[in-house]
Amino acid sequence: MRTLVVMRTVALGLALMPSAVLAQPPGDPVVVVHGEGRVTAAPDMARVIVGGEHRARDARQAQADHAAAMTAVQARLAALVPKGAVRTLSYDLQLEFDYRDGRQVPRGYVARTRIEVRVDDVTAVGALLEAAIATGATSVHGVHFDLKAREQLEREALTRAVADARARAEAAASGAGQALGRIVRIEETGAGGMPRPEPMLMSRTMEAGAGAPAIEAGEIEIRATVTLTATLR
Repeated sequence: MRTLVVMRTVALGLALMPSAVLAQPPGDPVVVVHGEGRVTAAPDMARVIVGGEHRARDARQAQADHAAAMTAVQARLAALVPKGAVRTLSYDLQLEFDYRDGRQVPRGYVARTRIEVRVDDVTAVGALLEAAIATGATSVHGVHFDLKAREQLEREALTRAVADARARAEAAASGAGQALGRIVRIEETGAGGMPRPEPMLMSRTMEAGAGAPAIEAGEIEIRATVTLTATLR
């Protein structure tokens, strides 16, 4: 909800920069408005998280089976993406239990690993997932789409938000039969993009030979909002 406020004030601070504060003559009327800017762009990168887990009665066997499978997965993924684009996020080995007659009974050990892959070609995400599963990965924990130039687009959205706020302030001043004076404060009140780099696929278990899943990157919308205060004359 956007709000428009026209008021009189005893003193105002100029906060275009955090360290800049100027006194305003008492009694000057001001207008306060909110502005919003949006920029939409197609994702040009993705981060894929795949995992694997292997069980055995013996801890050494669980680790050995798991290491063999995940080493093959990492080698396959590394061959599909630039150097340094594959990294291990987590590894753990745990003893699992069953409950019988109220007692814990050791079932065996499970070894798990999660691997993150940076993909610079979003059209290759599905094929990369298929390759990972075919090589030995057992689950997909998320596909995160993002923009390489996110910061630049965030600044563009901010510029549009300020322009929108100024136009609203001018419209408000005109409606009040006055002219817009100088801008005394601009405050960024919100910024972000949808979708942010958060999982776009549910964590799921996949089987080798199931084929590459259909992955649609869609578009990411970058938003910025500001609050602008200006004098009236």
